[in-house]
Amino acid sequence: MQKECCSHKTKKRSEDEYKKLLNRLNRIEGQIRGIKGMVEKDVYCTDILVQVAAVNAALNAFKRELLSNHIRTCVAQDIKDGKDETIDELVDTLKKLMK
Repeated sequence: MQKECCSHKTKKRSEDEYKKLLNRLNRIEGQIRGIKGMVEKDVYCTDILVQVAAVNAALNAFKRELLSNHIRTCVAQDIKDGKDETIDELVDTLKKLMK
């Protein structure tokens, strides 16, 4: 029986979470294609940089959403189940995100 939480390899996401994450990724993918097109059309550097900043902001929003969902589901369930090593994993993950 698969839990609604992390097995540290896979996670069953709710349909709502799945849709929200994929929608964000699809928008980011479109932004990246737009930047590629700008480079191909020799668009001025600062205009491209503004779009890169927008992609960075979109990726940060994606990371926040994913991390929030992870803490509310996987981490919370593991703590309830007595798996304290999940806290160390979360701390390690946060260190990587803050580089």
